[in-house]
Amino acid sequence: MPTFTTYDGTELAYRTQGEGEPLVCLAGGPMRDAACLGDLGGLTAHRTLVLLDARGTGASAEPTDPGTYRCDRQVGDVEALRAHLGLERIDLLGHSAGGNLATLYAAAHPERIRSLVLVTSAGRALGVTTTDEEWDAAAEVFADRPWYPEARAALDALGPDAPLSRVYAAAAPFSYGRWDAAAREHAAAADRQTRWEAAGAYHGEGAYDPAATRRALAALTAPVLLLAGEYDAGPTPARAAEAAALFPVAELVVQAGAGHHPWVDDPDAFVRAVAAFLDPAVRTVTVDGVRLAHRVAGPEDAPPVVLVHGRGENGTTWARVTADLAADHRVYALDLRGHGLSDRRPGGYGFDAFRDELGGFLKALGLTGATVVAHSMGAAAAYLLARDEPGLVGRLVLEEPPVFFPLDPPRPVAERPEGPLGFDWEIVPATDAQLNDPDPDWRDRFASITAPTLVLAGGPTSHVPQERLAWLADRIPGARLVTLDAGHLVHAERPAEFLSLIREFGV
Repeated sequence: MPTFTTYDGTELAYRTQGEGEPLVCLAGGPMRDAACLGDLGGLTAHRTLVLLDARGTGASAEPTDPGTYRCDRQVGDVEALRAHLGLERIDLLGHSAGGNLATLYAAAHPERIRSLVLVTSAGRALGVTTTDEEWDAAAEVFADRPWYPEARAALDALGPDAPLSRVYAAAAPFSYGRWDAAAREHAAAADRQTRWEAAGAYHGEGAYDPAATRRALAALTAPVLLLAGEYDAGPTPARAAEAAALFPVAELVVQAGAGHHPWVDDPDAFVRAVAAFLDPAVRTVTVDGVRLAHRVAGPEDAPPVVLVHGRGENGTTWARVTADLAADHRVYALDLRGHGLSDRRPGGYGFDAFRDELGGFLKALGLTGATVVAHSMGAAAAYLLARDEPGLVGRLVLEEPPVFFPLDPPRPVAERPEGPLGFDWEIVPATDAQLNDPDPDWRDRFASITAPTLVLAGGPTSHVPQERLAWLADRIPGARLVTLDAGHLVHAERPAEFLSLIREFGV
């Protein structure tokens, strides 16, 4: 395990894991071994995590002066790690108590922060704390859980002089969205991973000067993400929102169903939110309560083009197309709900939902009149939108869209493949049901589409009936149908020809 020497001569250890640019990570506890962070739910697929063992924890040495366990006196450790890594600026993540340290570091060294992620971070450094009454009210969300009576009784039995280790053990069931096997295992490790005598000193007298920290943070120009758990009692989402308002550039994400350790409660949801924030090419916008990730490229003042993927894909499928179009367009490659880095919405999938979502996306970003280039499922949503709200779409490219005739024979129930997926499997049965028995209205009123339209067909190797695409093109006023013998994924299999055709069309 690599080590470095910090400002007072203490030797500190850290571990690295993952791929991509480094993300310096500070564990909470306080004073808990960074092993508690694990791989942060799989964030290692997007970033190299640099997991610092705070002084006196894990493989790091104990300091000569126990007073240096105090949070503000560990700011120098983070700066020493940055210098040791040879990084001019760092992406910094702090969990819970570690979020206080990350906040103090950002206040002391705003020029060294490239981005800041505060995960369910107690806001003592900012003077934003949860009252006992708020904690009790938040804990009541678990009142119907079978473990609640016993856990509540154990918590209420604690006296004022109870050791921190007993307090944390009693509070553990309330710290997770689900008190399941994964949560119990994570909580059980706390006792052996925490230096309890140092934990008491971490928030010691003099550690925080909230007024001074708030003033110093005015110089922080880097973006900040505050990720709160819906069921977390400290901080509650309301307190996290209060803290977010104290940063010049901040975004608040409340992870549904999560508690104080969101990467344990729902690893995929946690990774989607953090990875989207950390990727400078990805932005998010909320439409009807759903956070939609999208990749943006090209000059800000160039004509907008919105790229919409098919089922099971995401905005990265358009990488080759984006690289070309970004030369003279502002390109928005959207991840539809349930796909890529966007929110999942169980029970909320369907062609009509994707239609409404695409419309909301265009309106939210002020993209009325944009060109929409869409594939398969996304193309069906796009033509339904252009039909129902013709003023929203300027030009329309439909690559291999389904046309809504009942399937005969109907599609059988699909079996979920093994292993992780980049999308919510529930999308498949939901959209298959609509393909088998579509709304008859979806085959009508194509004369309402006013956008110039290009329909691209993949030829005989495509699973989409090509005569249906001809039928669709005949009913959209002025539409042009072009066939490329490429199969269903025209833009991926024949990107040069695909680009040539849409450029010729006027994109």
